[in-house]
Amino acid sequence: MHGVIIVLDLDHFKKIVKEMGWSEYSPNPITGLLSSLVDELVRKHHVMVVYGLDWKRGTEETILACPSPDMDSLLKDLEAIRGKIEEAGKETGSNATISIGVAQGPLLREKPTRSRRELFKTPTQRLAKRALQKAKQRSGNQIVIL
Repeated sequence: MHGVIIVLDLDHFKKIVKEMGWSEYSPNPITGLLSSLVDELVRKHHVMVVYGLDWKRGTEETILACPSPDMDSLLKDLEAIRGKIEEAGKETGSNATISIGVAQGPLLREKPTRSRRELFKTPTQRLAKRALQKAKQRSGNQIVIL
């Protein structure tokens, strides 16, 4: 089955948490917002959370699998997430942004995991990680599709 892997990761977030004095162990204005935005995306696009949606601590990064997506609608919603995080970053004075990597390809053995060691084992997951890395190399706050 073909589909899409999406990797979302807040840019420079450990540094922001330290500068803002936010706890790493409970949601803050940015990680709480990202949890809600990811949850909306999951419901709307029937996306599976592979890793990272964390209501207890707040979501800093997450990996999603979406079989048979409507790409135009999905990309529009990912751009909305990017914009809302950037806006919240400005409102909080944290200047938080998010990078998003998207890869299309076969979905193999996609299942939820709590272990980072289980991630990026499939070709499409590795491609999505590469897309995320490109977004971060380009100073973040963008979506890269491979």
